[in-house]
Amino acid sequence: MATLRDIRRKIAAVKKTQQITKAMNMVAAAKLRGAQQRMENFRPYARTFASMLGNLSGRIEPEIHPFFQRAPEVKKVGLVLMTADRGLCGSFNVNLINTAAKFIKDKEAQGANVALTCVGRKGCDFYRRRKADMPRSYVDVWNKFDYTNAVVVGREVMSDFLSGEIQELYLIHATFINVAIQKPVLVQLLPILPEEAMEAGPTAEYLFEPPMQQFLEILLPKYINVRLYHGFLENSASEHAARMTAMDNASNNCKDMITHLTLVMNKARQAAITKELMDIVGGAEALKG
Repeated sequence: MATLRDIRRKIAAVKKTQQITKAMNMVAAAKLRGAQQRMENFRPYARTFASMLGNLSGRIEPEIHPFFQRAPEVKKVGLVLMTADRGLCGSFNVNLINTAAKFIKDKEAQGANVALTCVGRKGCDFYRRRKADMPRSYVDVWNKFDYTNAVVVGREVMSDFLSGEIQELYLIHATFINVAIQKPVLVQLLPILPEEAMEAGPTAEYLFEPPMQQFLEILLPKYINVRLYHGFLENSASEHAARMTAMDNASNNCKDMITHLTLVMNKARQAAITKELMDIVGGAEALKG
């Protein structure tokens, strides 16, 4: 049985842990406010951009630009996987990695290899240990990122697609629904499918100046960068929300553990006092005898 000193040490250690988890919860809550505001401000732009391009893609010939052209045979697929650089955020990273693992398994079953571009240390470390095909990775980007980060990632993966190194490009990131729910999503970036026009609502006519082909040379790379940056924003807000929830749960667990250990300590102290009283009474009775 643990002594009173051991129990007091445990209570002190749990209280220190509780202070850390409370501090991390407050930091995550402060960061979440800013990340959520950026994400919500960017969402309408990203959705409108996707709606416009989806509408456009359903009315043009695929030959007008390589980004619309499907390969006759898919031998290699590119995947941009976004995870966090740090842990202590519940099942956030695990859910993203599991989504990527399922996607890779499905593609390999279809006879295609997957080339990973990992954004975030957790996904990078996971697939590096498994010696996956990972031509590039980006770590320590979540503390401070902007649109240029999406441009850097987009330039590399678009170059792979245009050179024929990969025939399809996908993106996995977390979508922020609320503080308690963040879901991984899989998005196909390239080739841009005409079926997206079905989700774009009523069709609209566009006038192009300069001509459409020159316009698409500028528009389509920007579209990929916007989708990637939207993934950055969604993933960042989701990470902070997951960490805030995880640290809140950890603080509550610490509180419950302190309550339990305090009861155990009180019982042990009462047992020790009772034992001492019994020794005193026993000694007194022995002297009387």
